[in-house]
Amino acid sequence: MPLEDFIIYVYCCVVDIYSQVVDTPLRCRGFDPKLTDSEVITLEIVGEFLGKDQDKGIWRYFRNHWHAWFPNLGSRANFAKQCAALWAIKQRILKHLSIELNGYGDPIHLVDGFPMPVCRITRAPKSECFKYEASYGYCAAKDEFYYGFEGHIVINLEGVISGYTFAPANIDKRDVLQDITDGIQSLLIGDKGLSNLF
Repeated sequence: MPLEDFIIYVYCCVVDIYSQVVDTPLRCRGFDPKLTDSEVITLEIVGEFLGKDQDKGIWRYFRNHWHAWFPNLGSRANFAKQCAALWAIKQRILKHLSIELNGYGDPIHLVDGFPMPVCRITRAPKSECFKYEASYGYCAAKDEFYYGFEGHIVINLEGVISGYTFAPANIDKRDVLQDITDGIQSLLIGDKGLSNLF
């Protein structure tokens, strides 16, 4: 599929799902952003698909290559703020898609965590990044300590994401799992760190 068709297809899907999960206006004061929320989510999805995993890279790519399609792209700072402000809507969209793709109906789900370092551990004591949010944790797969967060994800056997979140690295993953398995009534398979959960 040509990239132009892919962008149009993703945009149409996002607009359709957005209208189903958002039933009240998100903003009651101030000016509406120049880019619609559906456009921002489309840019994020397409950007991630193209391997651009940061707001800055996504914004730069669409500004340089697709500005005629998104003339209201605006500044990178405003784009990043709008992306961050839509986190709850993105979770609603994920839940909607999981239901549509039978993500909750599978008899087996897989759950795992992964490290999300903020900086090198030697720089952590002086780091100002996420100073009051991040913490120290241990990655058993790499056999090393790190400073940052731990991501958590639940998928079914088809690879459909049923839930995800992230938390400071020192939080017990069993505590986080309760929040991302809502609606799942199947067998959960995870590593030994989750063995005492159920």
